[in-house]
Amino acid sequence: MNFGNQTPTIVVLKEGTDASQGRGQIISNINACLAIQDTLRPTLGPLGSDILIVSSSGKTTISNDGATILKLLDVVHPAAKTLVDISRAQDAEVGDGTTSVTILAGELMKEAKPFLEEGISSHVIVKGYRKASQLAVAKIQELAQTVTNNGNDRDLLERCARTAMSSKLISSNADFFVKMCVDAVLSLDQEELDDKLIGIKKVPGGAMEDSLFVNGVAFQKTFSYAGFEQQPKKFKSPKILSLNVELELKAEKDNAEVRVEHVEDYHAVVDAEWQIIMDKLKQIEDSGANIVLSKLPIGDLATQYFADRNIFCAGRVAAEDMNRVILAVGGAVQSTTSDIRAEHLGTCEMFEEVQVGSERYNIFKGCPQARTCTLLLRGGAEQVIAEVERSLHDAIMVVKRAIKSKSVVPGGGAIEMEVSKYLRDWSKTIAGKQQLIMHAYAKALEVIPRQLCENAGLDATEILNKLRMAHSRGEQGYGVDFDAETVGDNFAKFVWEPALVKINALNSATEATNLILSVDETIKNKESQPANAGMPAPGARGMGMPMR
Repeated sequence: MNFGNQTPTIVVLKEGTDASQGRGQIISNINACLAIQDTLRPTLGPLGSDILIVSSSGKTTISNDGATILKLLDVVHPAAKTLVDISRAQDAEVGDGTTSVTILAGELMKEAKPFLEEGISSHVIVKGYRKASQLAVAKIQELAQTVTNNGNDRDLLERCARTAMSSKLISSNADFFVKMCVDAVLSLDQEELDDKLIGIKKVPGGAMEDSLFVNGVAFQKTFSYAGFEQQPKKFKSPKILSLNVELELKAEKDNAEVRVEHVEDYHAVVDAEWQIIMDKLKQIEDSGANIVLSKLPIGDLATQYFADRNIFCAGRVAAEDMNRVILAVGGAVQSTTSDIRAEHLGTCEMFEEVQVGSERYNIFKGCPQARTCTLLLRGGAEQVIAEVERSLHDAIMVVKRAIKSKSVVPGGGAIEMEVSKYLRDWSKTIAGKQQLIMHAYAKALEVIPRQLCENAGLDATEILNKLRMAHSRGEQGYGVDFDAETVGDNFAKFVWEPALVKINALNSATEATNLILSVDETIKNKESQPANAGMPAPGARGMGMPMR
């Protein structure tokens, strides 16, 4: 037989590999992303609801922060993970708008779906979306207003923070937290604005407004030995010494062997241990320090020694807290006590140990080099405090961006409606398929004001019609007014958001959509079995195995 003309079957992928491709695969990916969008939809806006998530370990989280929800949902669909990534990127880059970017990306995919079903190439849609995104970003930059308030930027920052908090758990306490949030960002180095230097400590119990802002450093009282209560708990203008030295009397190691012939020699060995630690303590006392902090333990001998000399000490201070203390009070961490100079010591206006809830906290106030601050958050339950922390993080990031760039745009769906109108008008100037795709992009932008209305229980169709009418008359700042349950000029009402938040959200949503549209094949490898899978258990007789 002649097999010369037959093409042999070539196996490239291993058996069990799932390969799906074509237009159906793109639509399947879009449907997965829409499922994510449906999960987040109810959380958008000031009247959005929270989601309660229970992890496999039983830990509960209550949140309406898009990035947090997506992180905890444990999404397994490979295409839907793209939405998780853009939400996290939005959170890291600008802090706010994590829900908006996910909903926007989902809506762009939803608008692209009919075109795909009608047979239009995904590359044509990608090209149209990319052009629409460029036009939208340019329009936002044109509409953004640089606000100057006669040199007083605090007013601008408070308004941006208030808008960021409007959809959060702390919206009812906004007056209190807006001030705290702006104080926190303004206490940082205005060149670097490193938000990692804002320490946040959570203390269960009390009301949310019992939270404290410390212009300096605060950390929980560390593990302490007998004699600690005899130490002074308050100093004015203290000298602060930071160490990376263990001040503890160590016993001989179990495997150590010391051979002595006389009792005096044994005494010399024991006395040497005492002499070493007493020398260290004397050197610290001679340095003039009133407060001694160490990353390593400070034992009972040292604690009592310091108490007798009116010196405060804290051992096992966390590295993060120690670094922020150094930044705030000055000085440097010392790894030896033998050469402590005056420039190695830091200082502050006031140090005191105070009771916060059921915990005691060491607080350093009035730091000369205060480029750091600490927020002590209170609340009735751990879940509440955790959500307060996430809400403040978003507001702090928004304030940080507003300082860097003073450009703001009106919130409440106003900017989306104006850009949507602009893209509709632009689409009428071009011909062919691109006109339809540009129009679809414009329609997708309306999902933000529509969802805001639905979550607030308003008639979305009526409100959107009013908004379209207002924007066609040139009312660029008109958006959803939740107080009057109608439309209004949100710029005049100081509902402001940094333009950067909107630009980043549009760019991220468009890129994620284009990425999903450009993937038309998914190859999923079969999960590998353990090495001994399918092998008979020890002592078992396998099929066809000879018995002996």
